Amino acid sequence: MDRLTTLADLIAAAKRAGADAADALLVASTSLSVRRRLGAIEQLERSEGFDLGLRVFVGQRAAIVSSTDANPKGFATLAERAVAMARVVPADPFAGLPDAMSTQTRDLDLADAEEPSAEGLLARTAAAEEAALAVSGVTNSDGADAGWGRYELAMVGSNGFAGSFVRTSHSISTTAVAGAGTAMERDYDWSSTVHLADLGDPVAIGRKAGELAVGRLNPTRPKTARIPVVFDPRVAGSLLGHLSGAINGAAVARGTSFLKDRMGEQVLARGLVVRDDPFRRRGLRSRPFDGEGMPGESRVIVGDGMLQTWLLDWRSARQLGLASTGHASRGTGGPPSPGATNLWLEPGDLTPAALMADIAEGLYVTDLIGMGVNGITGDYSRGAAGFMIRHGQLAEPVSEITIAGNLRDIFLNMTPANDLEFRRGTDSPTARIEGLTMAGS
Repeated sequence: MDRLTTLADLIAAAKRAGADAADALLVASTSLSVRRRLGAIEQLERSEGFDLGLRVFVGQRAAIVSSTDANPKGFATLAERAVAMARVVPADPFAGLPDAMSTQTRDLDLADAEEPSAEGLLARTAAAEEAALAVSGVTNSDGADAGWGRYELAMVGSNGFAGSFVRTSHSISTTAVAGAGTAMERDYDWSSTVHLADLGDPVAIGRKAGELAVGRLNPTRPKTARIPVVFDPRVAGSLLGHLSGAINGAAVARGTSFLKDRMGEQVLARGLVVRDDPFRRRGLRSRPFDGEGMPGESRVIVGDGMLQTWLLDWRSARQLGLASTGHASRGTGGPPSPGATNLWLEPGDLTPAALMADIAEGLYVTDLIGMGVNGITGDYSRGAAGFMIRHGQLAEPVSEITIAGNLRDIFLNMTPANDLEFRRGTDSPTARIEGLTMAGS
């Protein structure tokens, strides 16, 4: 099937049905996943999916319909249904197709030609789980998972845009359990990449999961205090996630962001830089164009602590009197909305050890629980677990605690270490925050 021709036919059907403008999205996906626990296969699953989404505009009224049927014989009915829906919904003064489009010229190396076998995935889970179980103190396993996926997206608009790309994914993870009875603890490690060649070693992943689980045994609950808090990289990225939400154009346009009036002002500590780049080769969120056909670009979101831009799709951009930044994300069943691509905090100069060296008493966070963040006020309160820091060194494990503050203060009192790794799509090095409240016993 020629994906772009199929979508062009759907757009033509929409125009015949009375649409003034339209765009269509096609998503085809294939995945293979396995799960192993204590030597037994618990899951072996392969799935294939296909979805079409059609968005039509009648004046400034818009509607979206979706289907899993790519047969052109049904396009007329699908388009007529969409146009009929658009005619009865309220007009949206900010609705419409993009005013600019992507040229789609970049090779981002997002498609791995190798599709692994189920046997290959099972071998990885076996290696990871057995390595975890071999760690002294590990008493059980919560299983190991491995997966592969292929995602193809094609989009055509009546404004002349036509483009497509393919992204693949490979993953491995395992969770180890240490201790016994009511004193059990668990922890995990994982790797997720676009290309198999970049995937982490299953044995190393299993060993690390086991060591992390054992390290959490016999946690204490410290006394409430106001102390420096150091975020491990696997949770430090969540702070960037809160920043991303606060500069999301839709939230800014609604007035529901605590940073809505801070454009051009200092929002992070001086010297800090946050970047977003949809064109990072082999990036987990890389793409040649966004959900509206915009090319996007590598951007400094925060430079020297100063907020440089919002994350905008065309609707939020029009509300704010601006232009899209190419950050539209979209599925087949809903409208575009703004979202980050490959987002990261630039590393600092200090090693994690040096970052903690002067802390007489502090907290090192490895896990966060709950979503106690108020996007309107910036108030921050989340359950946490990790380790105390005493005289610059990691000490006893702690759990059943809460860390609290306000994101305005958190961002202004952040210091990154030099250990940035691109593992998640939103990535941060180890980050130290001054003056958070740790609520314990």
